[in-house]
Amino acid sequence: MFEQLTQLAQQFGNDAVVNNASIPNEHNQAVVDETSSSIFSSLQKMASEGGIEQLAGLLQGNNAHDSSHPAVQQITQELTGSLGEKFGLSSEAASGVAASMIPKILGGLMNKANDPNDSFQISDIIGAIAGNSTQASGMMDTISKYGTQFGLDQNADGKLDLQDALAVTKSSGGIGGFLGSLFGK
Repeated sequence: MFEQLTQLAQQFGNDAVVNNASIPNEHNQAVVDETSSSIFSSLQKMASEGGIEQLAGLLQGNNAHDSSHPAVQQITQELTGSLGEKFGLSSEAASGVAASMIPKILGGLMNKANDPNDSFQISDIIGAIAGNSTQASGMMDTISKYGTQFGLDQNADGKLDLQDALAVTKSSGGIGGFLGSLFGK
């Protein structure tokens, strides 16, 4: 997943960073790199702190593109602070970069994950942000605990697992639709 974040940060960094007079040219690449690192660590932090509902909301519909979504705002604030601290950017310049790039990068990541022609899958995101197998298992246990109550057991095996998630992603709006159904969004 980090590779996809890095590629998307490079893709969207030209306008927000390279063509931005507020960012010294010698910091351009470092700011782009910090953007992808900050997004990744922010998503991991949400997962480790039990923010499954927040992550589910982020994965639903076009929320990743929505700068007013709480998860997008949280990631934007964390990046803004990091850019100011590490590169001495003014709060205005740092928040401008973050506000411009975060929704585009997250939206691009969700588009890739929901594209049936792309090998990158939503399970890659969950695995990457959950870190260790215990956390990933915990996320899936939480989904399983509540998901069967909402009729999300797609293969009628009495449990909710990755196979059910994959079945839903192919039929009803991706993992965002699956998790959105789970949390009633």
